[in-house]
Amino acid sequence: MSIDLGGAKGGVKADINVTPLVDVMLVLLIIMMLIAPMLQQGVSVRLPKAENSVDKPETQGQTVVAIAANKSLYLNAKPVPEAELARRITELLEAKTEKIVLIKADEEVEYGTVMTTMDQLRQAGVEDIGLITERKKGSNALGGGQ
Repeated sequence: MSIDLGGAKGGVKADINVTPLVDVMLVLLIIMMLIAPMLQQGVSVRLPKAENSVDKPETQGQTVVAIAANKSLYLNAKPVPEAELARRITELLEAKTEKIVLIKADEEVEYGTVMTTMDQLRQAGVEDIGLITERKKGSNALGGGQ
C-alpha cells in the first residue's frame, strides 16, 4: 500500500510502516496475558488438598461462600456477618434457577464451622452445595483412593 506523492513517473512514494503498530499490539497482548490471572478477586484462603478432586469450576458466575482461617464469612468476596448469611443467600439466589453454592474454606477451619455454614445454606433453600479443594500434586482426578 503506497501513496503517490510525485506528479511524474518515478516520483517519491511513501509506504505505511506497520511494524511499530504490530510491536505495540504484541506488547499489549503480553501485558494482558500476564495480568489476567491476577484479576480474579476473592478471599485469600489456603484450600485443603484432596486426592480425587475434579478440575475447579469457573467461579465467576457462581455463588461462593468463603470461610477464612479466623472463621469470618465472605459471600462472593464481600464480608458478611454470620447472622445475615441465610438472608443474603436467599436474596442472591432468588433470580437464579439453579440454587448452587460453592464453599471455599481455609484448611485451618474446623469441621463444625463448615457444617454450621452448610446448615445455614440449606435453611436458605440452597439445593446443591459444593466444596472447593486443591488437587494434591501427582494425583489423578479420575482415579480412586486406595
